Amino acid sequence: MKVDERCGASVLVAVKQRERCKTRLARSLSDGARLELVRSMLAGVLAAAAGAQTVHRRIVVSPARDQIPSDIPIHHDSGESLNDALEQAHGVLREAGCRELVVLPADLPRITAAEIDVLVRAGRTSGFAIAPDAAGTGTNALYIGCAQPFLFQFGPDSCRLHVRQAQRLGLRAQVLHLPGLAFDVDSPADLGLLRDQPWLTHLCA
Repeated sequence: MKVDERCGASVLVAVKQRERCKTRLARSLSDGARLELVRSMLAGVLAAAAGAQTVHRRIVVSPARDQIPSDIPIHHDSGESLNDALEQAHGVLREAGCRELVVLPADLPRITAAEIDVLVRAGRTSGFAIAPDAAGTGTNALYIGCAQPFLFQFGPDSCRLHVRQAQRLGLRAQVLHLPGLAFDVDSPADLGLLRDQPWLTHLCA
């Protein structure tokens, strides 16, 4: 993976093998519709990152390129451990001189460029900022602004674990509750809240 050596906020967008995404929606969507949903949400996250004033580079952490535009670098994820893949990508970026990292999952259909900017600017004042999910326990976005390795803890209770890891590094963690970053799609109930999205209507027909 070639990395731009300019300093600034680099965004890592994490997405699994497409066919393995959102299996809990199998009773609500066909396999083809789930695949299209995942691709649509990923495209939306990448578009939001492209529109953020604080972001200069987007990288996708994924087992496959699939429909990701050719101008966006891919950091390969073997599928065995997302946290390991993120740590490896973060290491490559640090070696290239990048000191600002944003990590986003690919399933944030209401994310906005403005919210990414809020996250980054808040993190710049303390070295670390995190946006939890609606339940307050998961991690839907985080900003790291230091040259040290970071131990990613995506999984159960990840928000608390990420805050604790930041504190171990001497960073003052800022927790931000932003609606577009709080909302992810994990259940049929979440899917129901997106009925107003034009790009989703035909998937649920």
